[in-house]
Amino acid sequence: MKITGLRKTLFSRATLRAVIALSVFLVLWEIGSQSKQWLGFTVPWIGQVPAPTAVLKAWVELLSDPGYWQSWYMSTLRVLAGFFAAMLIGIPLGLFMAVNRTFNGLAFPSFEILRPIPPLAWVPASIIFWPTQELSIAFVTFLGAFFTVVINVLGGAKSIDVRFFQSAQSMGSSQWDVFRRVVLPATLPSIVVGSAVGMGITWEVVVAAEMISGGGGGGGSGGGLGFFIWNSYVGGSYEQIVVGMISIGIAGFACSELLRTLGGYFTPWLKKR
Repeated sequence: MKITGLRKTLFSRATLRAVIALSVFLVLWEIGSQSKQWLGFTVPWIGQVPAPTAVLKAWVELLSDPGYWQSWYMSTLRVLAGFFAAMLIGIPLGLFMAVNRTFNGLAFPSFEILRPIPPLAWVPASIIFWPTQELSIAFVTFLGAFFTVVINVLGGAKSIDVRFFQSAQSMGSSQWDVFRRVVLPATLPSIVVGSAVGMGITWEVVVAAEMISGGGGGGGSGGGLGFFIWNSYVGGSYEQIVVGMISIGIAGFACSELLRTLGGYFTPWLKKR
C-alpha cells in the first residue's frame, strides 16, 4: 500500500507540474546567467548571478567537505532547539489565553506590543543579555516561531463556535472535558498551520542571526549555514553563496513538509474535506 501511494505521488499531475516549473526556471536562469556569451548582452540582475551549472559544480565539490555538513548540523540543531521551545511554551500560553479571560486581559497587551518587533531586532539585545552567543541565537530562533505559534493557537481557539461549548455544558461536561474534547481538537489545525509557518520563519531568523553573531562563536565550519553564506561572500565564492541559499530552502521545505505530514496524522478529519 505504501509503495502504491508513493508511486501515485511521484507520477501525479502535481509532481509533473512541479518538475516542469523547476526545469523551466533552471533553463531561464542558465540562459540569463550565460546571456553575455549566448545572447551578446547581459540580462539585468540575472546576468550577475552564477549559472546553475557553476552552482552544481561547486555543490558537488562541497558534498565531500565535512565543514559543509557541519554547517547543516549546527543550523538544524539551533532551529530545532528554538522551535521546540516555542512550541512547548507557545501552545499552552495560547490555549490558556483563549480559555481564561482574566489571564488574556493581563498577557495579551504585552504580547501585542512585543509581537511586531522583528526577531532580528532582538539580536543585539540577546547577544548582550545571554551569556553565550549560542544561547543568543537559540533565543532569537525561539522568538521567530513563538509569536506565530501563539497567535495561530489563540485565533483557532477563539474561532470555535460557542454552540459547541453550550452543547457540552448542557450535557454535564466539566471544564476539563470541554477543553479536552472541544477546545483542543478544534485548535489542532491552527497548531499545525502555526507550527509550519513558524518553522519557516525560524530558518529565516537563524541564518540571519548566524551572520550577525559570527556563527555563534563557533566560526569556520561550525558556524551554521548563515555563517557559511557570509564566509562565502567575504571569500568571493558566489557559487557557494547560492549553494547555501538553496540548502536553506531545502532544509526549510523538508522541515515544514514533515510538520504538515505529522499534522495530517493528528487531524485525519481534515482529509475528508
